[in-house]
Amino acid sequence: MRIRIEGSDLPGRRAGATADALRLGNVHVGMQRRAEVVDRVRADASEATWEIEVTSRDVDGLLDVGGPWVHGRPGARFLYLSWGAVTGDEFEMFRRAKLVFGDVPGDLLRAAYDGAGALVGRLGLTDAEGGPLCARVRPAHITWTVE
Repeated sequence: MRIRIEGSDLPGRRAGATADALRLGNVHVGMQRRAEVVDRVRADASEATWEIEVTSRDVDGLLDVGGPWVHGRPGARFLYLSWGAVTGDEFEMFRRAKLVFGDVPGDLLRAAYDGAGALVGRLGLTDAEGGPLCARVRPAHITWTVE
């Protein structure tokens, strides 16, 4: 199953001390694959897009996803967007956003599984205080479609 995550409103693009600190700290956000954070994008980029492929299977009428991008146990699977400071080749993670498959409407997840298109999640990456979005990202802050 194909998944595309589209991030907008990155916190480093704003004015103010928080955004300045993100830019000066060379903060990036990336998709976590197992323990590694890959496809990193600067916190002051205009947008961020990640495209991944996950395994999926139907288990007694329920869909389960897996693969190196997927974290959590069956029935509680999720993706991580991880924030960290980059120094040379080193990425020092300090915050993560959790995109939970259980929050994706079932008909959309099923359509993506059946090949109707990619499952697409769109979200702003800045929290209410102007910093990097973290914790569980609920449907009010992410919209899911199949395209």
